[in-house]
Amino acid sequence: MTSIFTPDGKQVACTIIEAGPCVVTQVKTKDSDGYNSLQLAFGDKNEKHAISAEKNHFAKSNTSPKKFVKEFRDYPLEKNLGETVTVEIFAEGEKVDVVGTSKGKGFQGVVKRHWFIG
Repeated sequence: MTSIFTPDGKQVACTIIEAGPCVVTQVKTKDSDGYNSLQLAFGDKNEKHAISAEKNHFAKSNTSPKKFVKEFRDYPLEKNLGETVTVEIFAEGEKVDVVGTSKGKGFQGVVKRHWFIG
């Protein structure tokens, strides 16, 4: 979360997101899988930490193993296996719904949580 200034000097709150490059690792169709979707992967993973099933799955799309894999149903763009999806799919000023997860810190004591002095 940050803020930017417009040319007329107004401050606008905005969220900075990192969007890509994401690689298309699987294309699911109604004929083969029963529904249409694209599987996108993001963030390189160390080769030694990837299991052989992951290595073979990513080898089909000619890319290295990735950390994050997400499937998008009824994706509006037509992409082929191995193509990349970058931030160019968004127009300037377009609004995007983003969901984030906060870092869980568990149960905190009063000193750490509220800065009480013991």
